[in-house]
Amino acid sequence: MPAWLQSATATVSASPVWLQTTVLLAASNVFMTFAWYGHLRTMQARAWYVAAIVSWGIALFEYLLQVPANRIGATTLSLAQLKILQEVITLLVFVPFVVIYMKQPLKLDYLWAGLCMLGAVYFVFRS
Repeated sequence: MPAWLQSATATVSASPVWLQTTVLLAASNVFMTFAWYGHLRTMQARAWYVAAIVSWGIALFEYLLQVPANRIGATTLSLAQLKILQEVITLLVFVPFVVIYMKQPLKLDYLWAGLCMLGAVYFVFRS
């Protein structure tokens, strides 16, 4: 293994579990968001099954990050904590995606959803 990769791996492994999980889930969510919604902007002229195949290809990378993230997270977080963390990250990734990539207007609904998620985070992580 190259020295730089070994060093990066050691740094990641030394990070707290919640941080490793969060970083992997955030990267996973970027792939997930493009797999689920990116085709709406880029593949409108293609048949739905072409978009589905491309989406599956993108989703593979999502799962290559999401599965290890959940396995790492499950060592110290409950399933409820993992799920709430996943949903918060999803919202944090989705809103910029919608506004920047899909060129949709920013809506007040995103604020209300975010506040609900903050409440969920508070109650699930308070102990």
